[in-house]
This record gives sequence, structure tokens and C-alpha cells, in this order.
Amino acid sequence: MAYPSIHPDTIEEIRAKVDIAEVVSDYVVLKKRGKDLLGLCPFHDEKTPSFTVSPTKQFYHCFGCGAGGNAIKFLMEINKSPFAQVVLDLAQRYQVPVKTLEPERHQEIQRELSLKEQLYEIVAIANDFYQYSLRQPEGQTALAYVREQRRLTEATIQNFGLGYAPGAWDTLYHYLVEQKRYPIDLVEKAGLIKPRQSGNGHYDQFRDRLMIPIYDVQGRAIAFGSRTLTNEEPKYLNSPETPLFDKSRTLFALDQAKGAIAKQDAAVVVEGYFDAIALHAAGFENAVASLGTAFTQGQIKQLLRYTDSKQIIFNFDADKAGIKATQRTLTEIEPLIYSGQAQVRILNLPGGKDADEFLQTDQGPAQYQTALTTAPLWLDWQLEQILLGQDVTQADQFQGVIKQMIRLIAKIDHPSFRSHYIAKASELINHEDSHYKKQLEATLLTQVNRFRKAQARNPTAIPEVQPEAIALSSQTIVLAQAEELLLRIYLHSPAQRHPIEARLAEKEVMFSLSHHRWLWQQILETPLEIKQNHVHNQLLGRMLDILTHHPERMHSLGSLLYLTETTEIDVRRATLNIHAAIATLEHVNWTQHRRYCQEKWQGLDPQHPDFAYYLREFEQADRKLKAIAQERQFSHLEILHYET
Repeated sequence: MAYPSIHPDTIEEIRAKVDIAEVVSDYVVLKKRGKDLLGLCPFHDEKTPSFTVSPTKQFYHCFGCGAGGNAIKFLMEINKSPFAQVVLDLAQRYQVPVKTLEPERHQEIQRELSLKEQLYEIVAIANDFYQYSLRQPEGQTALAYVREQRRLTEATIQNFGLGYAPGAWDTLYHYLVEQKRYPIDLVEKAGLIKPRQSGNGHYDQFRDRLMIPIYDVQGRAIAFGSRTLTNEEPKYLNSPETPLFDKSRTLFALDQAKGAIAKQDAAVVVEGYFDAIALHAAGFENAVASLGTAFTQGQIKQLLRYTDSKQIIFNFDADKAGIKATQRTLTEIEPLIYSGQAQVRILNLPGGKDADEFLQTDQGPAQYQTALTTAPLWLDWQLEQILLGQDVTQADQFQGVIKQMIRLIAKIDHPSFRSHYIAKASELINHEDSHYKKQLEATLLTQVNRFRKAQARNPTAIPEVQPEAIALSSQTIVLAQAEELLLRIYLHSPAQRHPIEARLAEKEVMFSLSHHRWLWQQILETPLEIKQNHVHNQLLGRMLDILTHHPERMHSLGSLLYLTETTEIDVRRATLNIHAAIATLEHVNWTQHRRYCQEKWQGLDPQHPDFAYYLREFEQADRKLKAIAQERQFSHLEILHYET
């Protein structure tokens, strides 16, 4: 396109009207710092913001690369566009009439710039038509639906401009083209009519539907959403994309919500039109809705320009589809949230309800406010989702959970945040035992660091988490606690050494974890007179000497040599604890045997000679486990009785 020479008066008027903060916010997430705004420079790579925008001076400057200028220069640099194109785009955006130094081209330029204005007018007329139709006899079903089923007041219906598209194939077509005399091609470009496949005429895009107008941030109608009033599919239908409407950059109700977002310093994002409408009606006027697609970076950047703290709360449905939509959204906006440019929380309402349904009860608005206040940060929500429905006592599920958590946490750049979420993940997996929680935490830290280093070497690759490096599953933790308890009692209570050995032999169980097995071997190799010396606990001193010469073992075994207030109580009630601990060892052994036999007989044909053998073994293991479970429960009850 050959651009005209634009009159200086037009350029000056554009410079006077343009808002540099608004222009730059389309490309950069800005945070308020004093009188200025601060963000990451779009002209060079940086992790620490050095790009400032001054609304008072209408000027931007980067202290990192030296870029600077006004809004026109910014758009020229960011889009690699010529001066005249930027000026014409800004003239259209800020409604400035264009004068040129070439009068003969003035009409051509004005015609090009007026296309959108004509489309705005056509969509506005269609909006009025739909609102009028809602009050006519043919619109009574739609009106009853919003009043009775959606429980919307007359004020809310009018505030959101709800309407009705008549059921005939070409009612709007006749109104806009034949009565109002708008050109067919413009009405089609506005997304309101479609050409018939036969090539003979056009028909209405929307028929027999409740109409929900979609407005741009300036409050101009640009498109429509709609809901069927019958069983027709799709239930919800939006306008196609047009020169006015880009659904990936549009948010429903933002024109009404932007003031409340700025005032409350937070935005609430829901999935559906009626969720947003219901929230506004209930007083939550900072709510907007996405338009049936995954939330995009373009949409979140629109919201972020209105909130200084960059708080966004996603309240999508809590069903499977809603959870998947939330996950897709988090993936889409991941660069913004990991870099700290957006502070995101996730709200899943109890009972899997959407916002509209939740607000219908008497206490709905108050409970919704509480839910907003307590909504977890997106990373906390992600960790909880990873654990949902998983049995971490099963090794394969435990490893799957750990792998996902490591990949999630490894993306956090800030070291203190990483440490916090490593501790959080360890707590979620095992919140009962602080010692093993610390071990798991250490393992997670090692794996996260390894993952980050591998990705730094090859950013495009997805490093594998090594399952063998993952320390302890929950079942292993239970086993480890029992073995540790036996070893601690053995080391600190000489009188219990023979009973422990006798009980282990009777039940035919042994220490399973390698570090415990190693320590037990050192004990067995100790001369009998040292172990039987009840006056001076020489065994304890000997084990300390051995561990001193094996510093690599001290980390996992050193705590057994010293008693805390809690572990001292464990030693004092040795008889009960020995009984419970050995029952736990039995339970783990028989559980593994039952699982092995089950896999075998289920994988065999019933006619196979080994089928009956493995089935009998499985049934025997099952009976044994039930007996051990009662024994373990009895042991726990005894301990409780002992404590009281």
C-alpha cells in the first residue's frame, strides 16, 4: 500500500489524544512504580524489568538497551511498520479525522478507514433489532428463560443488552439489507448473515436464539454470543471472526468490569456469559468471561493493564472439562505467570458448581466472596491436581506423581519459590513423618536441580526424571518407619535385643531397606558380649565409631544414635512398638507377595497348570493380610491405651 503524506495537524491531534500506557500495554505487562510504569523490555531479552513508561511525559525508555520515544515510535519499532501506517492505525483507534497533503487521495483514505466504522454501525443496528425482538410475542420464550431460569432482573437484562434472534431464516437479512439498505457484503463481513450453499441469496447467522452482545473495551458492540432455546446444536454459538472481532483478544464484559478490576485490584475470569452476568448481578463487577477458547496471553495482557498487583482469579467449572480448560489456560499463559508478571489463583467451587448456579442460594454471594479470598495460588492448585485420585502407596503411581511435580517445580526461576514448593510437595505426599519428609524433600531438590541443568543444556528437550533416584514412596516410608523403630529400640534398650531377634525369626521377616540392612549386618557382626552388656551400652558406641568411618551412611542412619523427646517415648514403650513394627514388616511382605501372585494368575489362562497355584497363593496372602491388619490395629489401640 502506498501511504499518503499526512497533514501535520492530524499528526499533532493524534499525539495529543494517544495514551502511551494504553498502547504499550498491548505488548508489555506494566506494573505501577511511583508515577511511572515498569515492565520487561520488548526490544531485548531481560529478566529484571528496566523498561519504563511515563504517562505524564507520554514517553518510554529502557535503561537496559537505550530504546526510547513516544507512542508512534514504539509502534513503528515493535511492529516494524512505516510511520504513515502507524499514524493511520492510531487515527482509527482514537477516532481522529485524517487530513492529507494530497487532497485527491483524501476520499480513498477515508473510505479505507471508515470500513470498521460502517461495521460498528451495522452491528449496533443488529443489536437494537435483537433487543426489540426480545420484547415481541415471538421473543417471549427467550424472555421467560432469562427471567425464570436464569433469574435475571430487568435491570440486568437491559444492562447487558440481551436480545432474541427470530426463528425465520432471513428476518435480520430483510431488516438490514432490504429495509435499512446496508450493502450485503458489509452485513456479511459483520458476521450476521451467510451465503447459501446454492449461491442463491443469504440466510441469518443466528436463528431462534437468545442473543448476548459482545462489546469491545470502549463499549461498542462488535459481535454476538447466543444460546439455543431448543435442542439444536451447538448450544452456544458465537459470531465468526470479523474485522471487528478477534475472540482470542476479546473478553466478555470487560467494558463493564474494567473499572471494578482497577478498584478491587483483581479480575475474576469465568467460562460462560451467564456466569459473568450472574456475578455482576450479585455485585462481583470485576468478572469477565472467555469466549469458549483457552485463555490467551493477549486476553490476560488486557486484564493486567487494569490491576496493579496483577491478580487474576480463574473460576472455571470443576468438572473434567473445566479442569482441562484450566490446565490449557495455565499452559497458554505459563510464560507470564512463571516470570511473575501475573499473580494467578484458581477457584473451583464446591460440588462442581459453576458461578451462576452457586450464586442462586441465599448464602451464595457471601460464600462466593469467601471462596475468592481463599482460592489457592495456581501452583498449589496444580500440585493438588497431580495428587488427585492417586494412591502414592503404590510405587508406580508414586513415581508418576513425583515426575509431574518435578517438571512443574523445575520451571520456577526464583530459588526461594522453588524451595517453598519443594517443601510443599513433600508435605502433600507425606505429612505424617518429619524425618522422611526431609529425606523426600532432599531427593526432590536434587531431581529438580538435575532437571533444570539438563534443560539449560538443551532448552527444546524435555529431560527425563530418573525413577531410581526418587527416594521413598509412601509404602516405603511406612516400612522405613517400622524398621527404624526396631533398630532404635535395639540400639537404646539392651533388654529388648533378644526379644527383637526372636520375633524377627519367628515371623520370618528381615530388614528390607538397604541402609537398614547394612546397619543390621554391622550389629550381627558385633561380638555377643558387647551386645549383651546391659550396664554400659557399648553397642551404641561401637555403631557410632563405625558410622564415623562411613560418613556416607551418617546422613541416613545418624539419627538412630540419638534420642529426642518423642523417640525416647518410643523406646520406653518398646514391647508395644516391637509388636506393631514387626506386624508392619509382615504386612509389606505379604502385600508384595499378594500383588505378585495376582499379576501371575490374572495373566494366565484358567487351563494353565500354574493358574490354580497362584490363585491359592493369592487367597492365602489375602487372608494373612486381613489377620495382620487386625493385629496392627490391636497394637495401635494398645498404644493409645498406654498413652492414656
